[in-house]
Amino acid sequence: MPHEVRHEPDIAVLLPCYNEEPTIAEVVRRFREALPSAAIYVYDNNSRDLTALRARAAGATVIREPRQGKGNVVRRMFADIEADIYLMADGDGTYAPEDAPQLINTLLTERCDMVVGTRRGVTDDAGRSGHAFGNRIFNSLYKRLFGSDFTDIFSGYRVFTRRFVKSFPAVSGGFEIETEMSVHASQLKLPVSEIALDYGRRPEGSSSKLSTYRDGARILWMFAMLMKETQPLRFFGAFAMFFLGSSLFLMTPVLIEFAQTGLVPRMPTWVLSVGLLLLSMLSVVTGLILDSVSRGRAEQKRIFYLSMPSGRVERRERAAGQTALKPSPGKTPRAA
Repeated sequence: MPHEVRHEPDIAVLLPCYNEEPTIAEVVRRFREALPSAAIYVYDNNSRDLTALRARAAGATVIREPRQGKGNVVRRMFADIEADIYLMADGDGTYAPEDAPQLINTLLTERCDMVVGTRRGVTDDAGRSGHAFGNRIFNSLYKRLFGSDFTDIFSGYRVFTRRFVKSFPAVSGGFEIETEMSVHASQLKLPVSEIALDYGRRPEGSSSKLSTYRDGARILWMFAMLMKETQPLRFFGAFAMFFLGSSLFLMTPVLIEFAQTGLVPRMPTWVLSVGLLLLSMLSVVTGLILDSVSRGRAEQKRIFYLSMPSGRVERRERAAGQTALKPSPGKTPRAA
C-alpha cells in the first residue's frame, strides 16, 4: 500500500498599500520572520511615495493596481494569486505579523473558510473618537441586519481558504470590502471564526486614509445595497410599511369625514393616500419576487463555492488520480 504523501499548504500574504512608505518594509520583514515559507505580495494602489520601492527592497513581490480603492485591490489580488491559504493584512503596521501563525492554525484546525482577527478594544478607541463610535454603530447594525457571526466587520486582518477567495464576488470598490466579505460569509452560512488580537497604533509619519463621514456614508450605502440583494423582502417590506403607514395617516381623516357627511372635500389628500397604498402593495409584490430571485442566486453561489477545491492538496490529489488512470504513451490498455 503506497505511503500517503502530505504537502505543506502554499501561503500567500497579501498587503494592499497606499502611501505606506514609513511602515511597509518593517511589515514585510516581520511577516517573513513569522511565515518563512509564505510568498508576500504588496499591491501598490497609486502610492505617491516610495512604498513600492521599500516593499521590493524588503523582499516582497510588488504589483501595481491603478484603480483607486481597497476593494479594487482586493478583487485584483484574489484574481491574480494562486495559493492554498491567503492572509490579508494592512501595510500600516497596526496588525502584528506575529499573530499570523495563530490565525492560520485556527483556519486549519477548525476547518473554517475565513478567520477574522478582531481588534481588541476597537469600539472604545480606534485612534479617533469618530471611528470608535462608528465601529460600535455599524457592528450593532450589522448584527440586526445580517446576523451575529461577526463582532468586528471592519477588521482587515483575515485568513481565507482558496475556496472562499475564488468564489467571493468582490463588487465593492473601497473600504467597504470587509463588510461585503462578512455578508457573503453570513449569507452562505460559511464556517467562520474570530480571534481577538491587539490592535496597534500607526507610527509617527503614517496617517490614516479613512474619512469619518465620507467612508461612513459609503458603508451605510453598502449596507442598504447588500440588504437589497440578500434580503429583498425585508428591504422592500420596510418601504411597504412606510407607505402603508403614510397612507393610513392621510386616509383616516378623509374616511371619517366621508362617514359623517357623505362628502370628500379633500380630494387631493384622498388621491395621495390611495397612491401611497398602491405603492405599498407594489413594494410587497416586488419584495416577494426578488426574494425568490435572491434565494436562487444564493443557491447558485453555494453550489459554485462547493465546486471549488479548498486547497492545493486536493488539486494535487486529483491530478495524481488522473495521471494514474491515463495509459502510458505507446501502450494500449489490456482487457481484463
